[in-house]
Amino acid sequence: MLPATFATEAPGCLMSHAARLFAAALMLTPIPASAMSPHPGFVDLQALIPDLVVDLRYLGTANFVGAKIDGYEKPVCYLTRQAAEALAHVQRDLAPKGYGLKVFDCYRPARAVAHFARWAKAIDDTRTKKDFYPELDKRNLFRDGYLATRSGHSRGSTVDLTLVTLADRKEIDLGTPFDFFSARSWPSDRSVSADAQANRRTLSAAMRKRGFLPHSKEWWHFTLAKEPFPDSYFDFPVR
Repeated sequence: MLPATFATEAPGCLMSHAARLFAAALMLTPIPASAMSPHPGFVDLQALIPDLVVDLRYLGTANFVGAKIDGYEKPVCYLTRQAAEALAHVQRDLAPKGYGLKVFDCYRPARAVAHFARWAKAIDDTRTKKDFYPELDKRNLFRDGYLATRSGHSRGSTVDLTLVTLADRKEIDLGTPFDFFSARSWPSDRSVSADAQANRRTLSAAMRKRGFLPHSKEWWHFTLAKEPFPDSYFDFPVR
């Protein structure tokens, strides 16, 4: 059984019948041994959130590098058990509003971060500039804080995600695409539409409520404040 941290809503809290069924199923679903990652402190997030939409961008070529990234072998979202449980709460909280979560990246092997660094040094490779960093010089992506030599994702409690409607699993408007390196992707930006700003606030509020901290330059990026491995950078592959 899941830990007792999956408490029911407080008395008087209004939830739809569907949301109550979702919450009940979440509480009663055990985590199978097959859901465990190569590291004992990590789990497959879909074991806790069956309705999760997984779109790991670094498993394919639809990313800012334009290539499959080292360390990604299967479309599995691994996170620390603590981060996964907190996200299951977020999904449950969003359900009465008709929203769910879609993840773009979860645990990221250190070898993937090294792949990003090699790409950044290839100054002449600007194939993806138009779609991912049209306003920036590639040489400044690390300096400006869009990329890092060591990523919080490798500690296993950081996730990149967005909101989808539960009815059709389609993304809602958050103002910019994932991994769009621009001031327009900052949560504080006011150049995007009013609807996108409101949707960013909805996502941020839901994540903060369950203990995640936002990134100042990426509306999609959140890290569990009380992460269990704050000083460890893992490198097991996603498989």
